[in-house]
Amino acid sequence: MSPKPPENGMEGDDEREEESEEENSEEEEEDEPRLKYQRMGGSVPTLLQSDAASCVAIAERMIALGTHSGSVHILDFLGNQVKEFIAHTAAVNDLCFDIEGEYIASCSDDGSVVISSLFTDERMKFEYHRPMKTIALDPDYVRKSSRRFVTGGLAGHLYFNVKKWIGYRDQVLHSGEGPIHSVKWRASLIAWANDAGVKVYDAANDQRVTFIERPRGSPRPELLLPHLVWQDDTVLVIGWGTSVKIVSIKSNQNKGANGTYKNIQMSSMNQVDIVASFQTTYFISGIAPFGDSLVVLAYIPVEEDGEKDFSSTIPSRQGNAQRPEVRVVTWNSDELATDALPIHGFEHYKAKDYSLAHAPFSGSSYAGGQWAAGDEPLYYIVSPKDVVIAKPRDTEDHISWLLQHGYHEKALAAVEAGQGRSELLDEVGTRYLDHLIVERKYAEAASLCPKLLRGSASAWERWIFHFAHLRQLPVLVPYIPTENPRLRDTAYEVALVALATNSSFHKDLLSIVKTWPPVIYSALPVISAIEPQLNTSSSTDALKEALAELYVIDGQYEKAFSLYADLMKPDIFDFIDNHDLHDTIREKVAQLMMIDCKRAVPLFIQHRDLISPSDVVSQLGAAKNKCDYRYFLHLYLHSLFEANPHAGRDFHDMQVELYAEYDPKMLLPFLRSSQHYTLEKAHEICVKRDLLREQVFILGRMGNAKQALAVIINNLGDIEEAIEFVSMQHDDELWEELIKQCLNKPEMVGVLLEHTVGNLDPLYIVNMVPNGLEIPRLRDRLVKIITDYRTETSLRHGCNDILKADCVNLLIKYYKEARRAICLSNEEDEFRTKRDNKNRSSQFAERSMSIRTMEVKSKVRGGTRCCMCFDPFAIHDVSIYVFFCCHAYHETCLMDSIDSIISKKKPAAPTHTQDDLSYYQYDDGDDEGEDEDGNDDARLSVCISHDLLRRGFNTNAASADFFLSERNA
Repeated sequence: MSPKPPENGMEGDDEREEESEEENSEEEEEDEPRLKYQRMGGSVPTLLQSDAASCVAIAERMIALGTHSGSVHILDFLGNQVKEFIAHTAAVNDLCFDIEGEYIASCSDDGSVVISSLFTDERMKFEYHRPMKTIALDPDYVRKSSRRFVTGGLAGHLYFNVKKWIGYRDQVLHSGEGPIHSVKWRASLIAWANDAGVKVYDAANDQRVTFIERPRGSPRPELLLPHLVWQDDTVLVIGWGTSVKIVSIKSNQNKGANGTYKNIQMSSMNQVDIVASFQTTYFISGIAPFGDSLVVLAYIPVEEDGEKDFSSTIPSRQGNAQRPEVRVVTWNSDELATDALPIHGFEHYKAKDYSLAHAPFSGSSYAGGQWAAGDEPLYYIVSPKDVVIAKPRDTEDHISWLLQHGYHEKALAAVEAGQGRSELLDEVGTRYLDHLIVERKYAEAASLCPKLLRGSASAWERWIFHFAHLRQLPVLVPYIPTENPRLRDTAYEVALVALATNSSFHKDLLSIVKTWPPVIYSALPVISAIEPQLNTSSSTDALKEALAELYVIDGQYEKAFSLYADLMKPDIFDFIDNHDLHDTIREKVAQLMMIDCKRAVPLFIQHRDLISPSDVVSQLGAAKNKCDYRYFLHLYLHSLFEANPHAGRDFHDMQVELYAEYDPKMLLPFLRSSQHYTLEKAHEICVKRDLLREQVFILGRMGNAKQALAVIINNLGDIEEAIEFVSMQHDDELWEELIKQCLNKPEMVGVLLEHTVGNLDPLYIVNMVPNGLEIPRLRDRLVKIITDYRTETSLRHGCNDILKADCVNLLIKYYKEARRAICLSNEEDEFRTKRDNKNRSSQFAERSMSIRTMEVKSKVRGGTRCCMCFDPFAIHDVSIYVFFCCHAYHETCLMDSIDSIISKKKPAAPTHTQDDLSYYQYDDGDDEGEDEDGNDDARLSVCISHDLLRRGFNTNAASADFFLSERNA
């Protein structure tokens, strides 16, 4: 593959990217908000046009909104009014639902507490004659008959109201430390705040649990109310002024109180710890749990504001208040998010004009910063003329924020993690790709296409043509799918042409052509785009190879072969065989030899009817500047000579020189085998290259045997080779010349004596040796000469003995073969014979079954007669026996002969039947027919005619006629 393109595509980025990076680095990174906000609609805007909201309470299925006019409005979560209670004549200060959301309790400055059923007409009103500021119902109010609640106000008494059998009764849990500002009931624990601080009471055990002092320096409670909220059954969150404390209350512990508490009687059944405490730079107008963090409604005081600004509840006419803020903070006071709220008329409100309430939720559903589906907490920020709903941002909000702020990669990772709808991937992908294109990060955009476009064929084609319009398509091509989805042919062809027209991507083009299935595009448009570039400077080897591959796809194998040959592809020979392109190799001889001469040479020789040796030689000669053409000529001509010694006879003179240069060992066999070279030129080459044995052979062929002998003796110094050379010439004068040239060289004389046994008489050489010439190891050599002579004589005698023994053995074999005979008879005679002789002995039956029978035509040839009676043969009447000695007899004649022979040896001869024919050895296919006892007297002689001659019959003519007639037949 070609080098990876720059990250931003085929060209560099412009300056705007650098400028944008500088600007971004200067700006502070914006934190993503944790909450999203919306103003409550429905009936709320209409209600607050003529009235002002004072408090809010949240149940599982509804919302209660209290107003300054004393009304309590029951709303659904969209803000639509469901029910309205005209409960009070003054402002409603606090509202509380039971845990089931069936009862709503309210208290007011008119001194009354009203508890109303939401689903029945039940309604109870309790008069306390002093403004009541807070109320809390027993969480199990609807399930218990005691109907308990706690309430308090400016009178400073905390009333614990319980229904008994004689009616409702109030019990004062606490008094004497100023007004009761807030009370919250969770499980059996009741927490309330007065001017002194916060106290906790255990209703189940009727015991006080703990007391937490009021933060020092905080404004008076009537000016800036304390805020209490139970995070769960054991954790109480206190927000007062600018201080936040988190208290943990654990049961079944017998430990003393924390040192920060006041010295009061405490329940021995509980352990109280302040697990977190921190100060803020703002006033706390409301507080609520947020998983393992806190949501704080912050009021930002103006610097010139003093305590006097809290002395009046009347909105400021100066209009210089800041927007309230919702801050998400940890228990360690680390701020995670801060959002300013667009509250209507915020410029005129004080801190106590705002309130915060949250819908009940399970804190356990918050894990890893994410809420379980349907269990997200809802927060309601109430101002006199506005209600704003806050809830945790979901994945889609998170992704949207990331896209708005340019964090496309993080948005894509969030979508891929399955945190949002699958449809978001298309939107995120499109916006991410658009962003990268704008930033000119074409390579990065291309690498993301498989992930973002997935199986959408239309999206792929749209982006392919978009990249092509930007002239950046080459960076996208490696990622284009070939199946799942499969695109239109045009898309693939456009991609290939884009690679072909840019020389930097020619290697990519080659790789793509090799890997893409040919069926998905048409090769002709791409070929048409590439061919004009072949003779230009932009042409590369990769482009040529890619074009060759396209030719193969299109079936233009000849053009592909031409390009492969020019590119010196090693597998071109397999390509030639696979596509039968032997006719096209005529013009690419040199290239094929340079690719692989070991495969090219057999190819040229095998198809020399298509490309002649002269064509091969001429093309190799024309390529002398490109390769070692003489070596290639040597390889080709050598193989050609081995295949057909006469095919390259016109180049044998050249071949002599090539052998001498590249393979001198093969020159002598070539000189001996060829008859088509010039002896003078060959001798000149051998002399020039000092090839002595080749000179000897050439001189010998030229008839200069003496000169050749001189070269052997004087230059080679090899007397044995000289002796061999002289022996092959069969020239006595040359022997004398050899002896003369060796007489002055004692060592050669000794060697000559050793090797002349069988060729020359050693005495002749000894007589010619000058007197006084010292021959090294003469005694040993004479002994060897005598020994060799004796050995030779012994071998001759032994060979004669072997020859005689072989002759005798062959005569014996011939004698055995001549004693065999064949019985000729017709089928009727054979059947009659078998019927008559079925009761004969088993020995005769076994022999008769092995006799070869054949059907013979009744026609009798002239001159075919019995060697005894000289009558013509008629096989219809009697059987005939033919011996391998070329004599034939009637069966009756042969019986008579047997009787006469036996009668001479035995006085009384019984009547003979066909069993007596076993006296002869009929041909039964077994070579072992010799009688083991060796009794020749009981058998017929080698030739029956020999016995007949002793009785005066002349059978030579009959035997000859029979032999000739049978051979001709």
